[in-house]
Amino acid sequence: MTGVPLKHQRISRILAREIRGGRRPAGEQLPGEHALAQRFGVSRTTVRAARAEVSEEGLIATRTGKGSYVLFDGRPPDDRLGRVCARARQGVESRLRTLAVRATHDSGLATELRLEKNTFVCVERTRELVADATVVSYERSYLPPVSVIRELPAQGLGQDALTEVLLRAGLRPDHGEQRVRGRRIDAHEAELLRRTPGDWFLDTRRTSWAADGSFVEHVAGLLDPDHFELTLAFG
Repeated sequence: MTGVPLKHQRISRILAREIRGGRRPAGEQLPGEHALAQRFGVSRTTVRAARAEVSEEGLIATRTGKGSYVLFDGRPPDDRLGRVCARARQGVESRLRTLAVRATHDSGLATELRLEKNTFVCVERTRELVADATVVSYERSYLPPVSVIRELPAQGLGQDALTEVLLRAGLRPDHGEQRVRGRRIDAHEAELLRRTPGDWFLDTRRTSWAADGSFVEHVAGLLDPDHFELTLAFG
């Protein structure tokens, strides 16, 4: 039935609510797959899908052989300044689709970010609605080619959330900036988004840095304003 969340969505929302509400503080280990499966009366596969959604929100990190740990500390994740949030998470099922994972050179971006090296690993993804396959966003994530990350072009992301991959590589965002403006998309972008050239989209640029000032991630995105909104947190 349209509008009724799937089992894993229901579980992910409960876990996210517990984390955001402070019932599970930062650093706490989540119960294991077996315990969560028993709690919710579902399979371990469903638990894994739910956990992946919570991880994609930046609330937890899963470490192979060690379990899942809470990252959320009461402040917005990622750059801690502000973020563009998907309205699609509020009752409308969506999915991420990886288009490409490749090594690339971008001297312009390196100059803009004041980086010595112009080599990146670029992950291209779209988000689409499950109901009708409408593409609501397109993003390119530029990552430093450190250990783990530089292996992605050959290995791919698999079922891992990009947030988890960053953490395995030792890349944890601490601060940064995000810029958002509206503009009309060109013909190439319209083809990727399955839209019409000239359609209005949000053009976003987000750069994250670690606590020691090292580069973590630069994300260039195009977001459908009917499905995304800018949220700013102060305090």
